[in-house]
Amino acid sequence: MLSDRSTATVRATLPAVGAAIGDIADLFYEKLFAAHPELLRDLFNRGNQASGDQRRALAGSIAAFATALVEQPGTRPDVMLDRIAHKHASLGVTPEQYEVVHTHLFAAIADVLGDAVTPEVAAAWDEVYWLMANALIAIEERLYAQQGVAAGDVWREWEVAARAEETEDVATFLLRPAEDTPAPAFRPGQYVSVQVELADGARQVRQYSLSGAPGSGLRSITVKRVRGQGSPDGEVSRHLHEHTRVGDVLRVSAPYGDLVLDHLDAPLLLASAGIGCTPMLSMLEHLAQEGHQGPVTVVHGDRSPAGHALRTDHIRLTEKLPDAEAHFWYEVPEAGHPANRTGLVDLGGITVRPGTHAYLCGPLPFMRAVRAQLLEAGVRPADVHYEVFGPDLWLAAS
Repeated sequence: MLSDRSTATVRATLPAVGAAIGDIADLFYEKLFAAHPELLRDLFNRGNQASGDQRRALAGSIAAFATALVEQPGTRPDVMLDRIAHKHASLGVTPEQYEVVHTHLFAAIADVLGDAVTPEVAAAWDEVYWLMANALIAIEERLYAQQGVAAGDVWREWEVAARAEETEDVATFLLRPAEDTPAPAFRPGQYVSVQVELADGARQVRQYSLSGAPGSGLRSITVKRVRGQGSPDGEVSRHLHEHTRVGDVLRVSAPYGDLVLDHLDAPLLLASAGIGCTPMLSMLEHLAQEGHQGPVTVVHGDRSPAGHALRTDHIRLTEKLPDAEAHFWYEVPEAGHPANRTGLVDLGGITVRPGTHAYLCGPLPFMRAVRAQLLEAGVRPADVHYEVFGPDLWLAAS
């Protein structure tokens, strides 16, 4: 993929670029938003920018892609690229925006690395960038075509048909197309982007898993209100909780997401924590509707039963499957809850069947811990699939 000359240059400069990639990412976003403030206002998540999460995710993805090019030249990190492309498609990213990113990213590289960026170094890293960008553009073009939309034309209006309060901080919104058009198909586990106009005029976007099964003309999203602990509350979740009522109209994207229920001939393990239960409930409902007969293990961790959103559905859907069992862990359990299901999720007492495919969604520490336990139990790394709500800091950390 990468030319021999550029491979040698990238390999030689990767340590220096990698050491500076955080500073490069910071300066890149500073330059990008100075030139295009509308991108911060209407496309990028202002909360993730303020926390630095998006910057760390960008740095991690660039470093991971470059490392793959020089260490495994015969392969391409398609799992990473697919994950990024699905997120981009849900935001309506277009090929032209990659030119904008290129301009400001390479200006940041030149400013941070200074004289070390010789013409040869610049050409090599330019090749890296366009290999990654063109791969993403191609995947996103395919994703748009699958939804029957032009590049970037992913937004439609949906009316709130019903609203249910699941817990003190979690609400479910049932949506129907505001226009007389059929709802786009989706796969269990996928998400949509939701765009709302805030008080300052910004049109911020967040992703929410579709918490019901495919097949209906309605769609449901279950939204946890993000309460900042020492930082501002989540802008979009707060707006939805405080201002969105039945009859209101939301801008919602076509469905995307690479964590989708597959491998139905294998034993399945669906593990979640907190609001990470939403894609798992979509998978469970789909399995129940399809009359799935295979073994399914449901694992969930939460602060307390009262805070376990959609707990009744979690139990009900598991009980509909003939060979399924559910295990719930609570840090603050009700009286009578089993002691070995108190605290954090521990798979030590659960049978993990040979050939299991596991699907994970929840906070990163939870997913890291569960993945490690699954690998110890003999599950292949390739058979552990996960979804991150927000920037993929698992990738960035790796």
